[in-house]
Amino acid sequence: MSVNELYTKYTRVWIPDPEDVWKAAEIVKDYKEGEPVLHLKLEDETPLDYPVGPKANPLPFLRNPDILVGENDLTALSYLHEPAVLHNLKVRFLEPNHIYTYCGIVLVAINPYDQLHIYGEEVIRAYSGQNMGDMDPHIFAVAEEAYKQMARDERNQSIIVSGESGAGKTVSAKYAMRFFATVGGSANDTNVEEKVLASSPIMEAIGNAKTTRNDNSSRFGKYIQIGFSKHYNIIGANMRTYLLEKSRVVFQAEDERNYHIFYQLCASASLPEFKDLGLTSAEDFTFTSLGQNIFIEGVDDAEDFEKTREAFTLLGIKDVSQSSIFKVVASILHLGNIEISSERDGESCRVSRDDVHLQHFCRLLGVELQQMEHWLCHRKLVTSSETYVKNMSSQQAANARDALAKHIYARMFDWIVEHINNMLQTSSKQHSFIGVLDIYGFETFEINSFEQFCINYANEKLQQQFNSHVFKLEQAEYIKEQIPWTLIDFYDNQPCIDLIEARLGILDLLDEECKVPKGTDQNWAQKLYKQNSSSAHFQKPRMSNTSFIIIHFADKVEYQCEGFLEKNRDTVYEEQINILKASQFQLVADLFSDKSDVAPPPKSSRVNVRSAKPTPKAPNKEHRKTVGHQFRSSLQLLMETLNATTPHYVRCIKPNDNKEAFSFDSRRAVQQLRACGVLETIRISAAGYPSRWTYPDFFNRYRVLLKKSDMTLADKKLVCKNLLETLIKEADMFQFGRTKIFFRAGQVAYLEKLRADRFRSACIQIQKTVRGWLARVRYRKIRRSAVTLQRYGRGFLARRLAEFLRLSRAALVCQKQYRMARDRRVYLRVRRAVVTIQAFTRGMFTRRIYREFLLHHKAMIIQRSVRGWLQRRKFRRARDAAITIQCGFRRVRAKRELKQLKIEARSAEHLKKLNSGMENKIVQLQRKMDDQSQEFRAQRDQLAVVNVSLGTEVKLLQKQLEQVRQQGGANQIASLQEELAKLQEDLQGAAADRKRLEEEHGAEKTGLQLRVEELERENSLLKSEKEEMNQKILQLTNTTQVDGSDASEREASLQAELDGERQRYQNLLKEFSRLEQRYENLKEEMSLSKFQPGHRRNPSNQSSLESDSNYTSISMSEVGDTEDAIQQLEDLGMEKAAMDISLFMKLQKRVRELETERKRLQANVDKMEELAKRTDTLQAKTTFLSLFIFHNMSSFRPSSEPRSPISEQENADLAYNNLKRQELESENKKLKNDLNDLRKGIAERASRNDSSNELQDSYNLLLSQLKSANEELDARKEEVLILRTQIVSAAQLRENNQRIEENKVPELNNSSEPVDKDEALKAYHGLCESKKLLEAQLQSQQRQHQDELEALHTQIELQRDDIEKKTELLNYTAGLSPEAQVEFSIGQEITRLTNDNLDLKEMVEKLEKNERKLKKQLRIYMKKVQEFEASQAVVESSRSRPELTRQVTVQRKEKDFEGMLEYHKEDEALLIKSLVTDIRPSVVSATVPCLPAYILFMCIRHADYINDDSKVESLLTATINAVKKVLKKNNEDFEMTSFWLANTSRLLHCLKQYSGDEAFMTQNTSKQNEHCLKNFDLAEYRQVLSDLSIQIYQQLIKVAEATIQPMIVSAMLESESIPSLAGVKPMGYRHRSSSMDTDAGGPASYTLQALIRQLGQFHAVMQEHGLDPEITGQVVRQLFHCINAVTLNNLLLRKDVCSWSTGMQLRYNTSQMEEWLRANNLYQSKAAATLEPVIQAAQLLQVKKKTTQDAEAICSLCSALSTQQIVKILNLYTPLNEFEERVTVSFIRNIQNRPQQRSDPPQLLMDTKHTFPVLFPYTPSALSLETLHIPASLCLDFLNRV
Repeated sequence: MSVNELYTKYTRVWIPDPEDVWKAAEIVKDYKEGEPVLHLKLEDETPLDYPVGPKANPLPFLRNPDILVGENDLTALSYLHEPAVLHNLKVRFLEPNHIYTYCGIVLVAINPYDQLHIYGEEVIRAYSGQNMGDMDPHIFAVAEEAYKQMARDERNQSIIVSGESGAGKTVSAKYAMRFFATVGGSANDTNVEEKVLASSPIMEAIGNAKTTRNDNSSRFGKYIQIGFSKHYNIIGANMRTYLLEKSRVVFQAEDERNYHIFYQLCASASLPEFKDLGLTSAEDFTFTSLGQNIFIEGVDDAEDFEKTREAFTLLGIKDVSQSSIFKVVASILHLGNIEISSERDGESCRVSRDDVHLQHFCRLLGVELQQMEHWLCHRKLVTSSETYVKNMSSQQAANARDALAKHIYARMFDWIVEHINNMLQTSSKQHSFIGVLDIYGFETFEINSFEQFCINYANEKLQQQFNSHVFKLEQAEYIKEQIPWTLIDFYDNQPCIDLIEARLGILDLLDEECKVPKGTDQNWAQKLYKQNSSSAHFQKPRMSNTSFIIIHFADKVEYQCEGFLEKNRDTVYEEQINILKASQFQLVADLFSDKSDVAPPPKSSRVNVRSAKPTPKAPNKEHRKTVGHQFRSSLQLLMETLNATTPHYVRCIKPNDNKEAFSFDSRRAVQQLRACGVLETIRISAAGYPSRWTYPDFFNRYRVLLKKSDMTLADKKLVCKNLLETLIKEADMFQFGRTKIFFRAGQVAYLEKLRADRFRSACIQIQKTVRGWLARVRYRKIRRSAVTLQRYGRGFLARRLAEFLRLSRAALVCQKQYRMARDRRVYLRVRRAVVTIQAFTRGMFTRRIYREFLLHHKAMIIQRSVRGWLQRRKFRRARDAAITIQCGFRRVRAKRELKQLKIEARSAEHLKKLNSGMENKIVQLQRKMDDQSQEFRAQRDQLAVVNVSLGTEVKLLQKQLEQVRQQGGANQIASLQEELAKLQEDLQGAAADRKRLEEEHGAEKTGLQLRVEELERENSLLKSEKEEMNQKILQLTNTTQVDGSDASEREASLQAELDGERQRYQNLLKEFSRLEQRYENLKEEMSLSKFQPGHRRNPSNQSSLESDSNYTSISMSEVGDTEDAIQQLEDLGMEKAAMDISLFMKLQKRVRELETERKRLQANVDKMEELAKRTDTLQAKTTFLSLFIFHNMSSFRPSSEPRSPISEQENADLAYNNLKRQELESENKKLKNDLNDLRKGIAERASRNDSSNELQDSYNLLLSQLKSANEELDARKEEVLILRTQIVSAAQLRENNQRIEENKVPELNNSSEPVDKDEALKAYHGLCESKKLLEAQLQSQQRQHQDELEALHTQIELQRDDIEKKTELLNYTAGLSPEAQVEFSIGQEITRLTNDNLDLKEMVEKLEKNERKLKKQLRIYMKKVQEFEASQAVVESSRSRPELTRQVTVQRKEKDFEGMLEYHKEDEALLIKSLVTDIRPSVVSATVPCLPAYILFMCIRHADYINDDSKVESLLTATINAVKKVLKKNNEDFEMTSFWLANTSRLLHCLKQYSGDEAFMTQNTSKQNEHCLKNFDLAEYRQVLSDLSIQIYQQLIKVAEATIQPMIVSAMLESESIPSLAGVKPMGYRHRSSSMDTDAGGPASYTLQALIRQLGQFHAVMQEHGLDPEITGQVVRQLFHCINAVTLNNLLLRKDVCSWSTGMQLRYNTSQMEEWLRANNLYQSKAAATLEPVIQAAQLLQVKKKTTQDAEAICSLCSALSTQQIVKILNLYTPLNEFEERVTVSFIRNIQNRPQQRSDPPQLLMDTKHTFPVLFPYTPSALSLETLHIPASLCLDFLNRV
């Protein structure tokens, strides 16, 4: 193309700019070739005349079309040059905040100086296994490319990370290693990947420092080799370091810091373990305060130090070694603070021995203080004849001290690196490795020294390797496509490298000058000028004789010669090193020991020694190896390693020097782009054919340029050739390859221009046609409108005339009416005035007459009142006089009557009348006295009789006492008398106490009864109020409607909590399965490691799943369960028993029960102790009294009575009595306990339901019955005690008779004392029994009293609490509104009813459980009795039973088949083999679904029927283990996994359906209820089977996801479901040279139909196997979630699919998926809801994205997407045509700044590993077991129907 065609009007170009480097402009006038000026217009509309010339000012660079701006790959740009690259990087970095961009094979990474959430594990999973060109640029994509090529090509890989300080090299290398650690984690439990990552904090602490450009700058280069096994798992690592900046130890520039480890240690100096280091703040040490800033903003050195120590520990470095390392670090700080004082002569110096820092230095390193103090100020010189010591000046000594510090730190650095490598090494064979090179980039400062020279030298070597690799890739691509190619001229920096490293180069001259005794930097500079003046890459500065300039590939760099020789020599005096070698600390000595050295002979104490011995020269020679020589050797080794690997390049760019987040400085960026080789890659690509298209993509993109005749050709390759030959006349501008078309730079832009022109002309044609049609339509519309307007106008005029006529007539009517109204109004006004005047006049006359009448009336009232007063006064005077007369008369008459009464009182008749009543009373009292005296005489007679009897008894006792005195002495009698007196007193006191307690009990009982009556009255009152409230509630309930929204919300929250709990449980189960599998893998690995040559066979009975549970037998009681479990625990051992689920559950259950029992017994013990305290005193008192009385009573028995020996019948009677006594005691104890428990339970129940009078009455009745039963038990207990006393007495009597018979009669008198002792002992035992009887009676009374008291107290407290609560409720409800009172009352009533229902349900469950338990025990006992009775017959016919059963009763069993299958114990293995191990789903496909599960359950039923718990346990355990084994063997077979999921869940449903629980029997038939299990409760096995079902479900999901995951991206995003809709854009290098082997078939391309077919196959398999529809729906829902997550994650990470056409395709694809759900009746499974994020993302790609209203619509539309995801999709949105518009930055900021009410997750991507909690709903089977048919193909002939 000519210039005239390119530089036309509206063409955009780039022009140079001093500030922004490049500035955009637009041509405003067509340019003709040869014109001196190009007329431009800047973006701010400023005109500009840009001068152009053939040499001075070439034409400016052309800009790329907007459609190519922001591309992922810079090589996809049509115009490849510096401004295009810079602009693309800037746009990607600032607008969508993309920090990664491809540039061919290079990943350009720009440091954002901000935390980005793009490095999580979900991002690693998204990039793992993906093709590099398919995803957005990322460091994980480069790492995945390296990992994939290592596995595919069997070739080692290298990732080269370079860039200047602060560009983010270390972080990029760290993330690459994290990717390898996650993807290639260690196969065993060694955690190598964690150790590899743990090395980073250590290396950052000892090798990183703060510089002016970076707070965490790596001051060394490192190459980490991560080793992989043949299975590509990490097995080890190795690290190599390069050129540590040792000078930083002793010097830092302003605002810089030393290495982090120094500041971390100083920040932690206050810790106890570091007290002996003698450290303080970093400001106090010279080596850490030179930069004058010891802090880094946002960094906590103490916290980082803890991380460093943790990393040391993780890598296996012991605490002792860590302490030694920290001592070395601290010693370096102290060494820098040692003061060297100059002597007066100036030629010598000294160090004070009292220097604290010198003492600390020697103490920490374990060296002698005197020697170190001497050799810090002196040095040894060795000549050919002698050796002598020379003094050093203070400056020389300071330099030597600094050199020693640098040497110590360097040795410590190397030691740490060596030990890290030792810890990362592995004994396994390394199959391949991936190396990560984190090395410094090209550096240029104002003052460049030896370090910058070495760094730039290394970058020259790396750039040469990079250029060569890029050229080779270009060449390989051309050869692969079979196109002619010529040698591309690329920059070769070999001359610059030769200048540095060739013979007599800079390094050689430097080493030579270092060997000269008095060589200086100036002499070396002069040699450089002389030797290299002819080199094109070497220059001498004009104004300096001590510096030189090297023209590197990136820039010119001027180096200052000062310090080169010293840094290259790295001189450290041998005497100081020898002192350190002799350290008393082993680690310090090891740091400076040379492994190649032979132990030197003892040194002489003399200073002068002879030089004839060659031994001291060897270390000197080794020590003289210069730093430059060492660096060149290590660099050469590194280049050899890199050349032997496949390199991958990461170039880190620092966007600005101020460390501002997302700020882009174009000048700084261009400098680094030029230095890191990115532009060289662009230049090499632009020199050839940078743009490349596949034939189908080119055809789809540019078919609009074809003619209609060309479209008919079938060969698209030929069509493309014809089109290009027509459009592009220059044949050199394109080449046709085997699969691609290659274009020169700018040709794609030209084709895009033609395409845009064609679209523009087509648009003009369309617009012309549409506008004409619109004009015609508009004309017809206007004409119709005019006619309509005329018609409506004429009508309007006619209507207006008619309206005028109507209004005129109406006006006349109105006038008439108005005039009439006006005249009438005047008349009425006059009439009202006349009437008013008349009214007022008549009123005046009337009022005047009324006043005169009122005056007359008042005068009459006054007259009446005066006359009345006068009459009343006259009446009162007359009445007073009459009363005075009456009083006088009455007084006279009273005196007369009094006188008469006095006379009568003196007469006798009157006295008789008065005393007649008294005589009767006296008679009655006399009779009562006679009765009492008679009763007194009777009592006195009785008392006399009692006194006589007591006197007789006392005499008898006195006689007995005399005998006892004669036998035992006076002392014993006296003591007994005293004890008797004391006991009598105690007994009286006890009686008094008892009486007092009874009185107190009575009073308390009376008070309690009164209180109870009062509470009952209050309770009745509250009940009445409650009933009234209930009536009000019912009335209000009938008139109002209850809103159910709150209930639904609560239900939803509860459901969410349930799902969360189920999810956590299933995750734990999944983790258990994973650990189980890991355990098996480790076991297999151990077995492989122990394998010896030769064939060795495992035992036949050893299962492949030893970790599977060995389930315990079904026990009949809880104690039996525990004993069996403990016994099994002892048999299995701790390791195997730890994996036994059933055993663990039983032991847990038993532990809880024992804890409850322990608490109950402790409470009983506490109560018994309280009772014992009260009865101890009484027991002690009654013991001796009973002994004494019984002894004296037994002494009256005649001793000479003949005694006969005990016969056998008596022994039998005695044994029978003992047995009867024991049985009675145990039975009484059991009944007592049961009654007490029942009483407490009923009391608690009554207290909880105290509002019910009926329940309270029943409780009182039952309590009275219990009291009577308790009294009866006490009586029986007394009988037992009496019986025991009789038995003991009889036994002792017989024993005494035997002893007496053995002795002779004459010895009786002599042995009377022993006989009396035996009788006393016998009496004592008898009295003990009597005492126990009394104690039992007393305790029973006390217990009864205590129980009653506690029950009353409990009832009182409960009543009080209830009253308080009800009072509070009444007070609360009184302050509420009527509506609130109703709502509150309803809530309270609902709560109460709920609690009552729960309590009743719990009680019913307990009773049912006890009932089932008792029934089972009863059946067991009955079964045992029947077996015992028929044992003889069974033993006789045991051998022939199977044959007889089969031959005789076959027909009867077929008729009476009960749905059970019988098998023998020895056939169990064959049964499991036939039904589980060897069965295939196809064998039973034509039978009843889940047939194996039915057969196994029928076998379990028979084992339950015969009450064989071991058989049930063995069968279930073997089945579960076999299923696990089969699933492990077929862990990738969906059909087998689905088959066993269906059978396991069906077996679980059968165990529930036939368990006998009423909850599972509601849908059973009567026959099915008869088939329920009779003897065993398999609830624990149901739980185990449920867990197994969950594990199988998780495996099924894993297999299904692994099958469909490779299909998802291709089917949902890449395939064209709607043909010709998707557009094609120019692709970059990553799409051109994929890591996948496309020639060998490459990855398969799947369509949506293929994905739907696969889902249909899964659904058909699950339906065929009879899997429950609910479970099938959950499987489909999980798969749809996987499809949604993978699709959305790829959409969020791929710029090429974020377009309008992709949104249309995606919406169509999701609609097809929803249609498939509806067709298979799965739409209700919530699977469609999981696609909502993808559907909203598709809608987001299609909606309008311009205005604020659009932003609001997007936020409301995309409710399932987070704001972060919405912004990411908008940033990635890419128009495929120039007619589409990009999403503006302001619109995206509007979305970001819009307040969100949603709770967005922090991560960008969806979790593809998320699993919904699975729920197995109970689905009973309608199949009758007795009708089940077993096919002969299963070979189950050994099963018998029962």
